[in-house]
Amino acid sequence: MKKFHSLEIEDVFKDTDDCVVITFKVPQDLHKEFEFIQGQYLTLKKEINGEELRRSYSLCSNPYNKVWKVAVKELGGGRFSTFANQDLKKGDVIEVHPPEGKFYIDIDPDRSKDLIAFAAGSGITPIMSIIKTHLSKEPNTTFKLYYLNKTTDSIIFREELKTLELDYDGRLKVYHFLTQETNDNELFSGRFSKEKIRSIADSICDLDQMSDCFICGPEEMVFTIKDELIEQGVDPKRIHFELFEVSVPVLEETGGGHDTVDNAVVTAIVDGEEFTFQVAAGTSILEAAENNDADVPFACKGGVCCTCKAKVLEGSVNMIVNYGLDDDDLENNMILTCQSLPTSQKVVVDYDDIY
Repeated sequence: MKKFHSLEIEDVFKDTDDCVVITFKVPQDLHKEFEFIQGQYLTLKKEINGEELRRSYSLCSNPYNKVWKVAVKELGGGRFSTFANQDLKKGDVIEVHPPEGKFYIDIDPDRSKDLIAFAAGSGITPIMSIIKTHLSKEPNTTFKLYYLNKTTDSIIFREELKTLELDYDGRLKVYHFLTQETNDNELFSGRFSKEKIRSIADSICDLDQMSDCFICGPEEMVFTIKDELIEQGVDPKRIHFELFEVSVPVLEETGGGHDTVDNAVVTAIVDGEEFTFQVAAGTSILEAAENNDADVPFACKGGVCCTCKAKVLEGSVNMIVNYGLDDDDLENNMILTCQSLPTSQKVVVDYDDIY
């Protein structure tokens, strides 16, 4: 299992009034471990006001440039995001977990791709990494970005996107959509509804020509766009999405059902050590592990980031929500322990055998 590392903050840049861009200084001896693919994320860990907080943030840099940079938007009541925007400074040290995530497609310099992306707010972060990487490494690839924000001033990476459009003249086109500013063209005002996506497809997006589509934003937006694209005839395999905001709590809504077992005995293998504990009905394996001081990995606890992924070696579970594991993971008995409830009296999960 990969471990957190103490990394120094190399730079802190205020991109908008409520969004800070953080660059990490990764020592040469950690470059291999921190290699990343466009669209992946880092999990940050920091003790704030006596409580350990973990949050995952997507990298927004080109992996080939050996730069590790994330953007953190301040959220109302968000303890970590508020700390990052108001208190974090150059020279500070934060615990950082090596990159993870599957929000990407392979780079192929010999292919000509017509890529598109839909993003809202801070959902632009992984999309920036994807845009930079594909355009720099695939000379015949084009990219169209449909980017939703409240106002012009709230657009994260606004100036950088302008520069990228100039640098890749004719290969990158950015369309801005605003919800709290009027536009002469009604198409560019308002949220991404099913009707809006149809209008975009009819006027500024050729879905038949598109190679792949990336979507990143709140849960409702992502699935609205995904469902409409499929309805328009797009192959689901060509649609790739990442959520940065999901409906929580999830497990509380299950009421302990789904044939879960009360007081199941779970053994978790972490860094070669075994931790055995009981799991009450309706309690996730991750929550029970935490309650028994087992040092298991986690971040979002919402079934999205996959930091808590483990392999089931024995027994069975019911995974309530899964936004991150793909078909190959599921065929290999991978689960998200934050969303998994034991359905057998004995369960053994391995956090080490996942890479």
